[in-house]
Amino acid sequence: MRIDIMTLFPDAIHAMMDQSIIGRAQIAGHVSIVTHQIREYTTNKQMQVDDYPYGGGRGAVMQCDPLYRCWEHICRETGERIHTIYMSPCGRVFDQQAAKELVAEYDRLILVCGHYEGVDQRFLDECVDEELSIGDFVLTGGEIPAMAVADCLCRMIPGVLPEESCYTDESHWNNLLEYPQYSRPEEWHGRKVPAVLLSGNHGAVDDWRKKESYKRTILRRPDMWEKFDKSVIHSRHEKRVFNEAMAELEAEKED
Repeated sequence: MRIDIMTLFPDAIHAMMDQSIIGRAQIAGHVSIVTHQIREYTTNKQMQVDDYPYGGGRGAVMQCDPLYRCWEHICRETGERIHTIYMSPCGRVFDQQAAKELVAEYDRLILVCGHYEGVDQRFLDECVDEELSIGDFVLTGGEIPAMAVADCLCRMIPGVLPEESCYTDESHWNNLLEYPQYSRPEEWHGRKVPAVLLSGNHGAVDDWRKKESYKRTILRRPDMWEKFDKSVIHSRHEKRVFNEAMAELEAEKED
């Protein structure tokens, strides 16, 4: 997958995305994250990319022309229109399902990072295919949301993580939260690692993790639990694990 990011702050993008897992994935050629400085597509000496909004109001709006020239330059490389996403608090909320859909459908994307008071609507109407938000709040610019989306998408590309289970077992993949994790030492500040994790019984460990995932989702994200497909709990063993989790949850509530 290749992700082109249109931004006023390319150094901020590279400072994060060239590190750790995503950085190594780029070196290995599994993914490519390319930034484009929007100011380089201006036609004035000041490299101005914004101006006062029509109708009055505070702040400034990013202008159509620099954005369009930047976008057109990226698309010209492939000779076709590239699916373009504007990071915006007005867009649909990005979640794991949206990430799955984007990875399944596209191997190249453009992410547009707005700034100031936003982007001239005419550029959005002409060049943007969809808008995405990372939550019901407002940030100074689109760089943080763009990095969050890029990171989420790239880690699902084959070769980026060691195994597919590295992301399919995590929170949100199947509308469940991930189970608690523990590492050394076995006891810390009087808190002990659950005995089952030290038992060496892999079947018991898997059952414990599944039960904890059920319980954590019910307690912390009842909205996700409502979406969880209970029909996947169909074998006798899975039903037993589920029932044990529900019984443990009731007992914990009483305590």
